Amino acid sequence: MIAFKNFALRRGERLLLSNVDLTLHAGHRVGVVGRNGCGKTSLFAAILREVEPDKGELDMPTRLRVASVAQETPSLPDPALDFVLGGDAEVYDVIRAEAAAMDAEDYDAVAAAHHRLDELNGYDAAARAGRLLHGLGFPADTHARPVSAFSGGWRVRLNLARALMKPSDLLLLDEPTNHLDLDAVLWLEQWLLKYPGTLLLISHDREFLDGVSTHTLHLNDGKAKLYTGDYTSFEHQRAEHLRLQQINHEKVQAERAHLQSFIDRFKAKASKAKQAQSRVKRLAKLADTEAVRAERAIHLNFAEPVRLPHSLIRLNHVDAGYPVGAASAATDENAVISAGAWQPELAGAGADAPGVGTGANFAAAAKLATGMGYAGAGDVAAEAAPAAHVVLHDVGFGLEAGDRVGLLGPNGAGKSTLVKTLVGELPLLRGERIAHPDLKLGYFAQHTVESLHAGQSPLWHLRQIDATAGEQVLRNFLGQWNFAGERVFESVDGFSGGERARLALALIAYLKPNVLLLDEPTNHLDLDMREALAEALSDFPGAIVLVSHDRHLIGLVCETFWRVADGRVEPFDGDLDEYASWLKARSNKPSMPPAAKASAALVAAKAPPVVGAAAAAPPDSVAKQASKPPRSKNATDAAARRLKQVEQRIADLQSEARHIEEELANPAVYNSDGNATVLRLGQRQAALGAERETLEAEWLGLYEQVG
Repeated sequence: MIAFKNFALRRGERLLLSNVDLTLHAGHRVGVVGRNGCGKTSLFAAILREVEPDKGELDMPTRLRVASVAQETPSLPDPALDFVLGGDAEVYDVIRAEAAAMDAEDYDAVAAAHHRLDELNGYDAAARAGRLLHGLGFPADTHARPVSAFSGGWRVRLNLARALMKPSDLLLLDEPTNHLDLDAVLWLEQWLLKYPGTLLLISHDREFLDGVSTHTLHLNDGKAKLYTGDYTSFEHQRAEHLRLQQINHEKVQAERAHLQSFIDRFKAKASKAKQAQSRVKRLAKLADTEAVRAERAIHLNFAEPVRLPHSLIRLNHVDAGYPVGAASAATDENAVISAGAWQPELAGAGADAPGVGTGANFAAAAKLATGMGYAGAGDVAAEAAPAAHVVLHDVGFGLEAGDRVGLLGPNGAGKSTLVKTLVGELPLLRGERIAHPDLKLGYFAQHTVESLHAGQSPLWHLRQIDATAGEQVLRNFLGQWNFAGERVFESVDGFSGGERARLALALIAYLKPNVLLLDEPTNHLDLDMREALAEALSDFPGAIVLVSHDRHLIGLVCETFWRVADGRVEPFDGDLDEYASWLKARSNKPSMPPAAKASAALVAAKAPPVVGAAAAAPPDSVAKQASKPPRSKNATDAAARRLKQVEQRIADLQSEARHIEEELANPAVYNSDGNATVLRLGQRQAALGAERETLEAEWLGLYEQVG
């Protein structure tokens, strides 16, 4: 239980919260909401004892275990899996002690470590860490990569996985869905639903809040109020509360006016003096009420394009990706490794590459936005393209006026690559890019917010796009995007992430594009700003391509969806709920055990090369040669049942093998009964290995039949 008693909190001269009295009970999953700057992150800092309350008390149990996501990740040589394992510090220390004891051949220490691991239920720690990494989008072959090899966005994911790995009674998550793709957001939602402790969650993703939270803590105007229910329920309750507050205020004000009128009329009359005096006392006792103060509504607007042709841009038979030399310039958050290693989606150009809002050189941005930066009506890949990393194959994708396209797929699958290819930032590896001469792109990239020019003002940034416009014209435009008065002269260095994102969107809107390509535009926006952006995009008459993990925004804006996965870009016939079901079905598909994968790889490696007619045969004829007669449903069902039995038996064998390894790690075994026990255990270990190898071979055949 966490109790706030007359709690107040300041940051500098600013009073963020005052007179907070509320209690959070164990097991609550609380969504903490409110506009940017209302004190949400400062509240977390107070719970972590990083700041002291200005007044009042914050009571928490003495032995409460608290987990939170670190803000920074040092450039460590540790493998990603070990870094996440380190979240469970006690288990990780025992694992390291066991490894050191094995190296020193200190079998007493090895046995002690195994005993301690058993007490801590730590034998599955590596598997749990691996599942966390997998759920957050790390492929298995990156788990052994050093932390220093990952880019910034992926290090944020590592910090999140480490926090989830830590045993805790209270989990604090501040915007955990930033830097996650939709697939990872859906996985995290399911993980948090199973979390047994108390959760405090800051998020601007209303769908995520609705899916996770049991309570909502609303911070507003220095006050904190706890509501029962998810975010949608909170909105309804708050609207009703405000309605009743306004009705009560108007009723009290009417009574005040009536009493005051009576007093004014009869206070001088002797016959009514007693009644007037009674009403004076009644007026003094009336409780003060507060009128509902309307919060300033936020309205964004993307102006009507100057020209809006029907067919805007098309990719025909395009292979999209990056020249091999582009690896060193990788900056995209979807590139897991920062340079030279596993890179499913390299960034290509650096932070100063031309593109609307993507670099400090906004003159170059404007040039690209008007279609002058790249060949417009006929980019064709060179016949002899240099060596390249192909991310997407044979892409056929086009945009017409009014299209609303949402791109779905995991990070690293190629969504940003597709967007950059549409922009023209990436050269075609194969195929053609056809753009209308009047095409005008507005491009918001993932690194846009970080690329605003340090030390400069909103007005300065807008002047880089239009140096001829008068100052009042520019100020009027910025005012439409809530940069009013002296704010237009303030340095962006002091802006919040949401304000910087709003400025970047304003710079795009000023150019009046007819196509908007938006790659994660909501990462820094609060709920009110996201709603305003959704309304503005819904009214935009041009075409939109949107990449976002915010399901609410995608659902409001997008009318069609394309799935980017496995090197392909294909239409997805369904909505976001159906996409979530597809993901779940895909993740539930039986996976090949590691040893079976190794066996398959070994078989493939030993297989003789295909020569002669078979090698020269076209794909269709090879497919016909490899095709098998269709199996009956009964045979497939029988194979599926046997597959489950084999998987269970393999799991049992693995469990027994682990117990044998534990027994063999006990030094006492080697000093009794003339090593008969050791011999018996060794024979059993060999038998288990042989049986498992046979079952894995059977598993491969069954998997092909079922799959």
